[in-house]
Amino acid sequence: MPASAPISPLPPDRLYRQADIAALHFETTRELAPLDEFADQPRAHEAIRFGTDMAVRGFNIFAIGAIGAHIQGSVRALLEDAASSRPKPSDWVYVNNFATPHRPVAIALPPGRAPALDKALDGLIDDLKAALPAAFESEDYQKRRGAIEQEIRGRNERGFTALRDKATAKGIAILRTPMGFAMAPMKDGQAVPPAEFNAWPAERQQEVQTAIEELEKDLEETLRRLPRAEREQRDAVRALDRETARLVIAQPIEDCKSPFADVPKVVQHLDSIQADILENIALFVAPQAPGEESTARPGGLFDRYQVNVLVTTVDGEAGAPVIEEVHPTLSNLVGRIEHLAVQGALVTNFRLIKPGSLHRANGGALMIDLRNLLAEPLSWAALKRALLRREIVVEDAARFMGMTATVTLEPDPIPLDVKVVLFGDRTLYYMLVAADPDTAQHFKVLADFDDDVDRSPASEMMIARLIGSIAANAGLKPLDRGGVARVIAHAARLADDAGKLTLLVESIHDLVAEASHCAGQSGREVVTHDCVEEAIAQQRRRAARVEERAREMILRDIALIATTGSSVGQVNGLSVMALAGHAFGRPTRITARVRPGSGRIVDIEREVELGGPLHSKGVLILSGFLAGRYALGVPMSLYASLVFEQSYGGVDGDSASSAELYALLSALAEVPLRQDLAVTGSVDQHGMVQAIGGVNEKIEGFFDVCAARGLTGTQGVLIPHSNAQHLMLRADVVAACAAGRFAVYPVRTIDEGIRLLTGREAGERDGGRRYTEYGVNRLVEDRLAAFAKARQAFGRDVTDGT
Repeated sequence: MPASAPISPLPPDRLYRQADIAALHFETTRELAPLDEFADQPRAHEAIRFGTDMAVRGFNIFAIGAIGAHIQGSVRALLEDAASSRPKPSDWVYVNNFATPHRPVAIALPPGRAPALDKALDGLIDDLKAALPAAFESEDYQKRRGAIEQEIRGRNERGFTALRDKATAKGIAILRTPMGFAMAPMKDGQAVPPAEFNAWPAERQQEVQTAIEELEKDLEETLRRLPRAEREQRDAVRALDRETARLVIAQPIEDCKSPFADVPKVVQHLDSIQADILENIALFVAPQAPGEESTARPGGLFDRYQVNVLVTTVDGEAGAPVIEEVHPTLSNLVGRIEHLAVQGALVTNFRLIKPGSLHRANGGALMIDLRNLLAEPLSWAALKRALLRREIVVEDAARFMGMTATVTLEPDPIPLDVKVVLFGDRTLYYMLVAADPDTAQHFKVLADFDDDVDRSPASEMMIARLIGSIAANAGLKPLDRGGVARVIAHAARLADDAGKLTLLVESIHDLVAEASHCAGQSGREVVTHDCVEEAIAQQRRRAARVEERAREMILRDIALIATTGSSVGQVNGLSVMALAGHAFGRPTRITARVRPGSGRIVDIEREVELGGPLHSKGVLILSGFLAGRYALGVPMSLYASLVFEQSYGGVDGDSASSAELYALLSALAEVPLRQDLAVTGSVDQHGMVQAIGGVNEKIEGFFDVCAARGLTGTQGVLIPHSNAQHLMLRADVVAACAAGRFAVYPVRTIDEGIRLLTGREAGERDGGRRYTEYGVNRLVEDRLAAFAKARQAFGRDVTDGT
């Protein structure tokens, strides 16, 4: 059988790709231009620009990316760029509704003019506090009021005088007592005592009694006219007060209206203020007892005439606002109504209405972290209501939960014109879209940020500028060329691809910060390659407790992993464990046992419910591979069992399916497999080895075990050929491979892998449709044919016996 060409291990330059920064002319990152946003996100940036330009309802933006991508910085930069060319939004104020005080009135003003209105009304009230008392204390007012009071008083006195004269003429005295008025007979100008009156003749007593009854009717009529006279006096004084007050306030009100003549609602409100002052002149004129003003209502007696500036444009700000709400509670989104404790009760007024982020972002853009939004009860529903109604309604969470126990307000809704941008990770977005159909209705624009970028001189330059921006913005030490090159290379490692660079800004920021700290501890002013290398090593060490314990179990032969010799039906598979962001590889012993049977391959992990669906799929693919390649003329008569030895947790994924197939072929052919080699890769039904994830961690995991026991020069790892482009191995692994003490073999097919593991050719079918003799495939096929014959013979024996 002719020997196939040997499979060569990958050369060192294929195991780690150095950063090429020759085109960057700098000594430290201080010389690099800062990078405000990633330029290599064309899809996401186009989506955001499209969303900001669309004024149609529902075209809000959902920006998604990987956790740690820090996409909000890029989103904010794009939103601020778009907002800078937009007009400033209107100012909004709440004022008192004098007709229905529990429904404050919202007024929109041109940008920046709300504080001027507030100041104008404060000045108006201060002026009237002085002018109105002065007018009512003036000599003219006092004379006119005195004349009114004197005229009414004179009219009352004339009525009593006429009645008294009439009574005197009839010999009757009108007496004023604590109980009111009384009448008694009079003699010689004096009231007659009761004893004397009783001594009078009956006829005389009857005459007096009749006169008194007539006079009582006159007295009753006179007394009835007194309230009418008092009412006339009050009406006359009130009319005088209104006339006096109108003369005082008319001009100040007109002066206050003049700057806001272009805002009809402000003019209308000033007319309402004038009418209310005329109805409540006593607020300005009557002296207040100490403390009365502060306890009569929250904020004081004159709050009713002031303005609650809800939102206003700050001088110097250009364009529309861009607001990020980091704590999106219901009240922080739509505003709230505060209350004050007054004399044991909670009271409120329009001055206690506070804005939410929707108010502050109105006319511009509002950014919200999706995870924070969904973590707050009622907030997601309130945001959808606001977008649906296109207005902001101040809502109280206590009312939704039936806990309101005090008087509250119903402020006018404010029209909403805002571009809402939610940002978060993809998983959360897809779950929300599936669970809530309203999401697609309100957020029609998806900005999907890439996790990585193709590695090129341009992208490496971009990452270098990003590194410089991170160092400058965080006040860290600058990096030299070697430090920048190492961070760029690590960005490729974080992307799990030598041809990609990660865009997870948070991970790069953490590394630059730790490298700066290491440089400071060593007394360096610039971060070098060694500082970055030390920071990466420290990051691994802090998270490596579980990794080290797993490796210790192997080195102490508690977990049985052979790194020398050979064994039938046994192979070293490789898996990856990821814990809290730290991933590491570890070898796992996979074994296979075979015997004649019904054609079933038993996955022990699945039988005990430790295997996931992807792992089970990989095992079923093995059945398809065996049935389609070997002993095609006879029924598959195999019973095989596969197991991950000493595996006590769940197993999922198909990256070990090629290793399982090697173990199965070894068991069938009874050919031993090298234990100094480990295997990773999935397989299809045609025997092609397919790419898997975590290839760097898997190689390093087996290397660490071999290095701890002592490298022999024959040890290595078989990986899928398509994974070679992903390699960014540690420096010690690359050095060992360069010295010939370790090897990484890329394989395309199961036949190539079995040749490396057994030292024998796999073999191909000859013209007679049989595999070449002595090849592994021939041994497997012969063994399966023998199993089929044994099963047929067993079936005949059973039939003869019956």
